Amino acid sequence: MAQPREQLNGKYIYAVIADNRERSMGDIGIAGSPVYTITNGSVAFVVSDVSDKKMRPERRHIAAHQEVLKCLLEDTTPLPMGFGIIADDTDAVKRILALNQDSFLGQLNSLKDTVEFGLRVSWDVPNIFDYFIRTHADLRMLRDDLFTNTNDPSLDDKIELGRVFERTMMRDREELTAQVEEALQRWCHRIKRNKCRNEREVMHLACLVAKKKQSDFEAGVFDSAQLFDNNYTFDYNGPWAPHNFVEISLDL
Repeated sequence: MAQPREQLNGKYIYAVIADNRERSMGDIGIAGSPVYTITNGSVAFVVSDVSDKKMRPERRHIAAHQEVLKCLLEDTTPLPMGFGIIADDTDAVKRILALNQDSFLGQLNSLKDTVEFGLRVSWDVPNIFDYFIRTHADLRMLRDDLFTNTNDPSLDDKIELGRVFERTMMRDREELTAQVEEALQRWCHRIKRNKCRNEREVMHLACLVAKKKQSDFEAGVFDSAQLFDNNYTFDYNGPWAPHNFVEISLDL
């Protein structure tokens, strides 16, 4: 007979921490559920009880997940788990901890006392193509050659202009990203490049920073911004748990 939904005792997993103590964090979990740890050896999963085996990615659930991670950052550096990971029960949690203990400890040690910041730099211009035409003579000359003739440019000509524009944009992204990375590397343990979300985005960096150097990193971002003119905007956020620097492939 199927088990009634209200009797299911799944464990929603927020993060892994280095701890061998059972502890409670209060009713800060998804749907106001109590958050606590389940330990095995030198590591623990931070969990709360859930009745469903799947968790809908609703905004309120995601916000609660992030709030737990934020609380953990106050006194440790957790290995954050992706949203929606649920183990069957306490025994399953302990088994996963046992099978992955060495991997967890290795990553916890490498990320100890760090936090993650995100940095996005974008072109802040009315028209990105017009901006590149103004600032890149070779692109402007090609455009003029194609569009100042009496005959309309062919489709192939337009495609070639688009390709040159894309190559120019990629080259600028690479050069500008390297410039910012060089300026910030003294404050960062590691910097990871993430994929740009749209055409205007120059770079999207994840920066792993020592907790004691957070203010230095923030000052470094402002110093880096001074190297750029008003055609660029800098937007940084954090501190967060180090999502971009965790590589978890669970043995189950």
